[in-house]
Amino acid sequence: MKNNPDRKSIVHKTQLFPVGLVASFFMCLLTAPSFAGDLDARVSGNGRAGTPTTESSSAGCPQNADGTFCWMSPDFGEAWASGYTGSGVSVTVIDDFTGQPFDAGLGRGRQTQRHGDWVAEIAGMVAPGANIFKYGYLERSSIGLQDGLNIINASYHIIEPLSQHPREQAIVDAAWAGTAIVTKSAGNRSNEVGRPHEGHFDGLTLGLIGAPSAIFVGALDHNGTPGNKTRLARYSSYRGSNPEVRNQFLTLGVEADKTGLYGTSHAAPVVAGYAAILGSKFTSATPTQITNQLLDTARTDTLVDYNPATYGRGETSLSRALAPVSIH
Repeated sequence: MKNNPDRKSIVHKTQLFPVGLVASFFMCLLTAPSFAGDLDARVSGNGRAGTPTTESSSAGCPQNADGTFCWMSPDFGEAWASGYTGSGVSVTVIDDFTGQPFDAGLGRGRQTQRHGDWVAEIAGMVAPGANIFKYGYLERSSIGLQDGLNIINASYHIIEPLSQHPREQAIVDAAWAGTAIVTKSAGNRSNEVGRPHEGHFDGLTLGLIGAPSAIFVGALDHNGTPGNKTRLARYSSYRGSNPEVRNQFLTLGVEADKTGLYGTSHAAPVVAGYAAILGSKFTSATPTQITNQLLDTARTDTLVDYNPATYGRGETSLSRALAPVSIH
């Protein structure tokens, strides 16, 4: 991973200051997985570590012959074999890279990493040809857009007004202008996206509702198939009653029993990887066109009792999104 040498800056120097201490991540799955709050701060993450049911992540998640791992959809192997790996696309991960590390594994052996490192590794494994850039969400530096397609992954939330966070305001502006795809974790509060939790709103989520190149990502128990349907994870926030959220809400399996990683934090970077893979095929497509392609090709036949109020557009399908020769 590399830091981004500012090119096309989308943020003036930000004044994002932590107003609370960043607490440690939960080291085990809580009895009620609907609890979120693995970062107890004004800026909080949307993922957590759990205990895998297998003996170890590396033993329970070997690499497949096509290069994929057990937590990945088989669609990835087909995409990579066709040469679509995210080449020429930039994925910027804004996250926590200084907090308490925790153990998990994505099939490369058991590791101890911080929240942001796990999120960035997921994006990089899904789209191995993409350029991955990492920014700490408490840093004051601006971020920039690279040449070509840009994707920004935000697996955290803010509970102050967006006006107090210039960097996050710039991310929202990019999603509204269609200059970058923004993949945003839906949250782990088991409530509607955009609704308050304990009296607090997520300012970043509110700013992204309705933005043409923003996607909210909820977590499913596992990757679904028509013969083995899946359902929304208990902890995951859901689309709810807002029709604008329905139009930009996708779900994706988080294979927590195989990796030890729970939470919508770890679903969002997979969708960021999907977008990067699409960008390496549809090289002239705009961020909004890539976003719409992912939303319009989502599956509903892999979901238990599909209801748009719960699942939004459905479960993300890479094979369906890649199927056409071109998109418009």
